[in-house]
Amino acid sequence: MSAQPLKLAIIIGSVREGRFGPVVANWIAEQVDDRFDVDVIDLAEAELPAALPPVPPAIDPDTPRPAGMAELTERLAAADAYLVVTPDYNRSYPAALKSAIDWHYTQWDAKTIGFVGYSGASGGLLAIEHLRQVFNELNAHTVRNYVSFPRYYLLFDEDGRLREPAEFEEAAGAMLDQLHWWASALVTARSAQVAA
Repeated sequence: MSAQPLKLAIIIGSVREGRFGPVVANWIAEQVDDRFDVDVIDLAEAELPAALPPVPPAIDPDTPRPAGMAELTERLAAADAYLVVTPDYNRSYPAALKSAIDWHYTQWDAKTIGFVGYSGASGGLLAIEHLRQVFNELNAHTVRNYVSFPRYYLLFDEDGRLREPAEFEEAAGAMLDQLHWWASALVTARSAQVAA
């Protein structure tokens, strides 16, 4: 177990006007205990062009990025683990989230990722399953447990609080336990690799 809190970035994946993502991100941030230092990253605040760099970040990790992406890149690099908050868009995840992923490479490498999904019927599970495949390609470890809010608009009240929180708090606790275990193991492994 790490003596110091691990750095956890909670990423709000939707940038759509009127999105519900910040409400969900605030809720999950409140569930995080002192094993983590939390940084909530809102992709709506970063410059995320649809056009990708001419040389993939996998080949050139220091590829030039737009000035408006510099802070995002630094914050992603600083994190030991990530929680991605995502809705389903047409049975997958938002384009802005894919852009943020594709503009980066080493930031995800050998780190652990959890998911909090929300949407109508599926609760974000379709997006989560697609994201697992993408992050696997980037050598990131996604934890098995997740939190899902199907028909989220019925689950939260007008103040952004869950009407019946117990089941979701239990799911969040289980996911955070897995996230911490894997993040701790990967921090140790990365440190050993650097020292070798």
